[in-house]
Amino acid sequence: MKRHAIFVDAGYVFAQGSVSLLGRNSNRTQLKLDEADFVKQIKFLALKQSDGVQLLRIYWYDGARNGPTLDHLALANMQDVKLRLGSINSVGEQKEVDSLLVTDLIDLARNQSICDATVVTADTDVRVAVQIAQSFGVRVHLIGLEPSRVSQSPSLRQEADTVHEIARADVSKFLKVLTAAAPKVTVDIAAPAAKVRPLPATAGTTKGAMEKALGEILGAAIHQTLASISPENIPRLGAALAASDKVPMEHDGRLLGTCRTLLGRDLTGDERREMRSAFRDKVLSLGVPEK
Repeated sequence: MKRHAIFVDAGYVFAQGSVSLLGRNSNRTQLKLDEADFVKQIKFLALKQSDGVQLLRIYWYDGARNGPTLDHLALANMQDVKLRLGSINSVGEQKEVDSLLVTDLIDLARNQSICDATVVTADTDVRVAVQIAQSFGVRVHLIGLEPSRVSQSPSLRQEADTVHEIARADVSKFLKVLTAAAPKVTVDIAAPAAKVRPLPATAGTTKGAMEKALGEILGAAIHQTLASISPENIPRLGAALAASDKVPMEHDGRLLGTCRTLLGRDLTGDERREMRSAFRDKVLSLGVPEK
């Protein structure tokens, strides 16, 4: 069976996408990617280069500091998409991302798993992988974002069997510039209904009062964490929590930090479990989008 694999360097998509739309590099937090539209476009562009060839899958390469973000999880849950994460160091540089792409491309070519490969990147380090894949009979197609000629390595463009560019008008369909900070979501959060372990009793403080105080602190931490999430990401978070009991690290860290500030100490193991459970229950009560 003839199959086609697509390899996407997310860092390039965001960096060159901002240049395409704004004429300059922009902070990634100012951009919003429509994953579904991007996947649709890239599938169409790739498969029209190899008529009659089936898609193996799309490999999505990105860096992460503390585990996958909500955007990463949204991609990981999409059909035909394989999320591959490297790391981000203390100065914001991605590590191991290019090596993951290079290794996957070479391995799939060597194992004769693909006959065509589409690569969305600008990195000259991928050039050697392109050469090796071609030595195993794989045709390699390079896709860039307008203006791709000035962003992609000349040697990489020369090695590719075909070179294509996504026009600025099409880039604007899957990548948006956030002109202002997203409005904060407002939710009415009472103390979590789940029972929590009480704080250690102190002289003059009743057990019931300590339980109530801890419940209020957990409720406040949940409220503050939800208020920091843009409205369009609440359904994504709900979908992630519906699929897994684990709270994404970006929100788990905020929950723990807020509780630590309010309590003046770290939560115990049992208190952390109760906090995460209450947070998950609250998010799911806000609704999970239908697939």
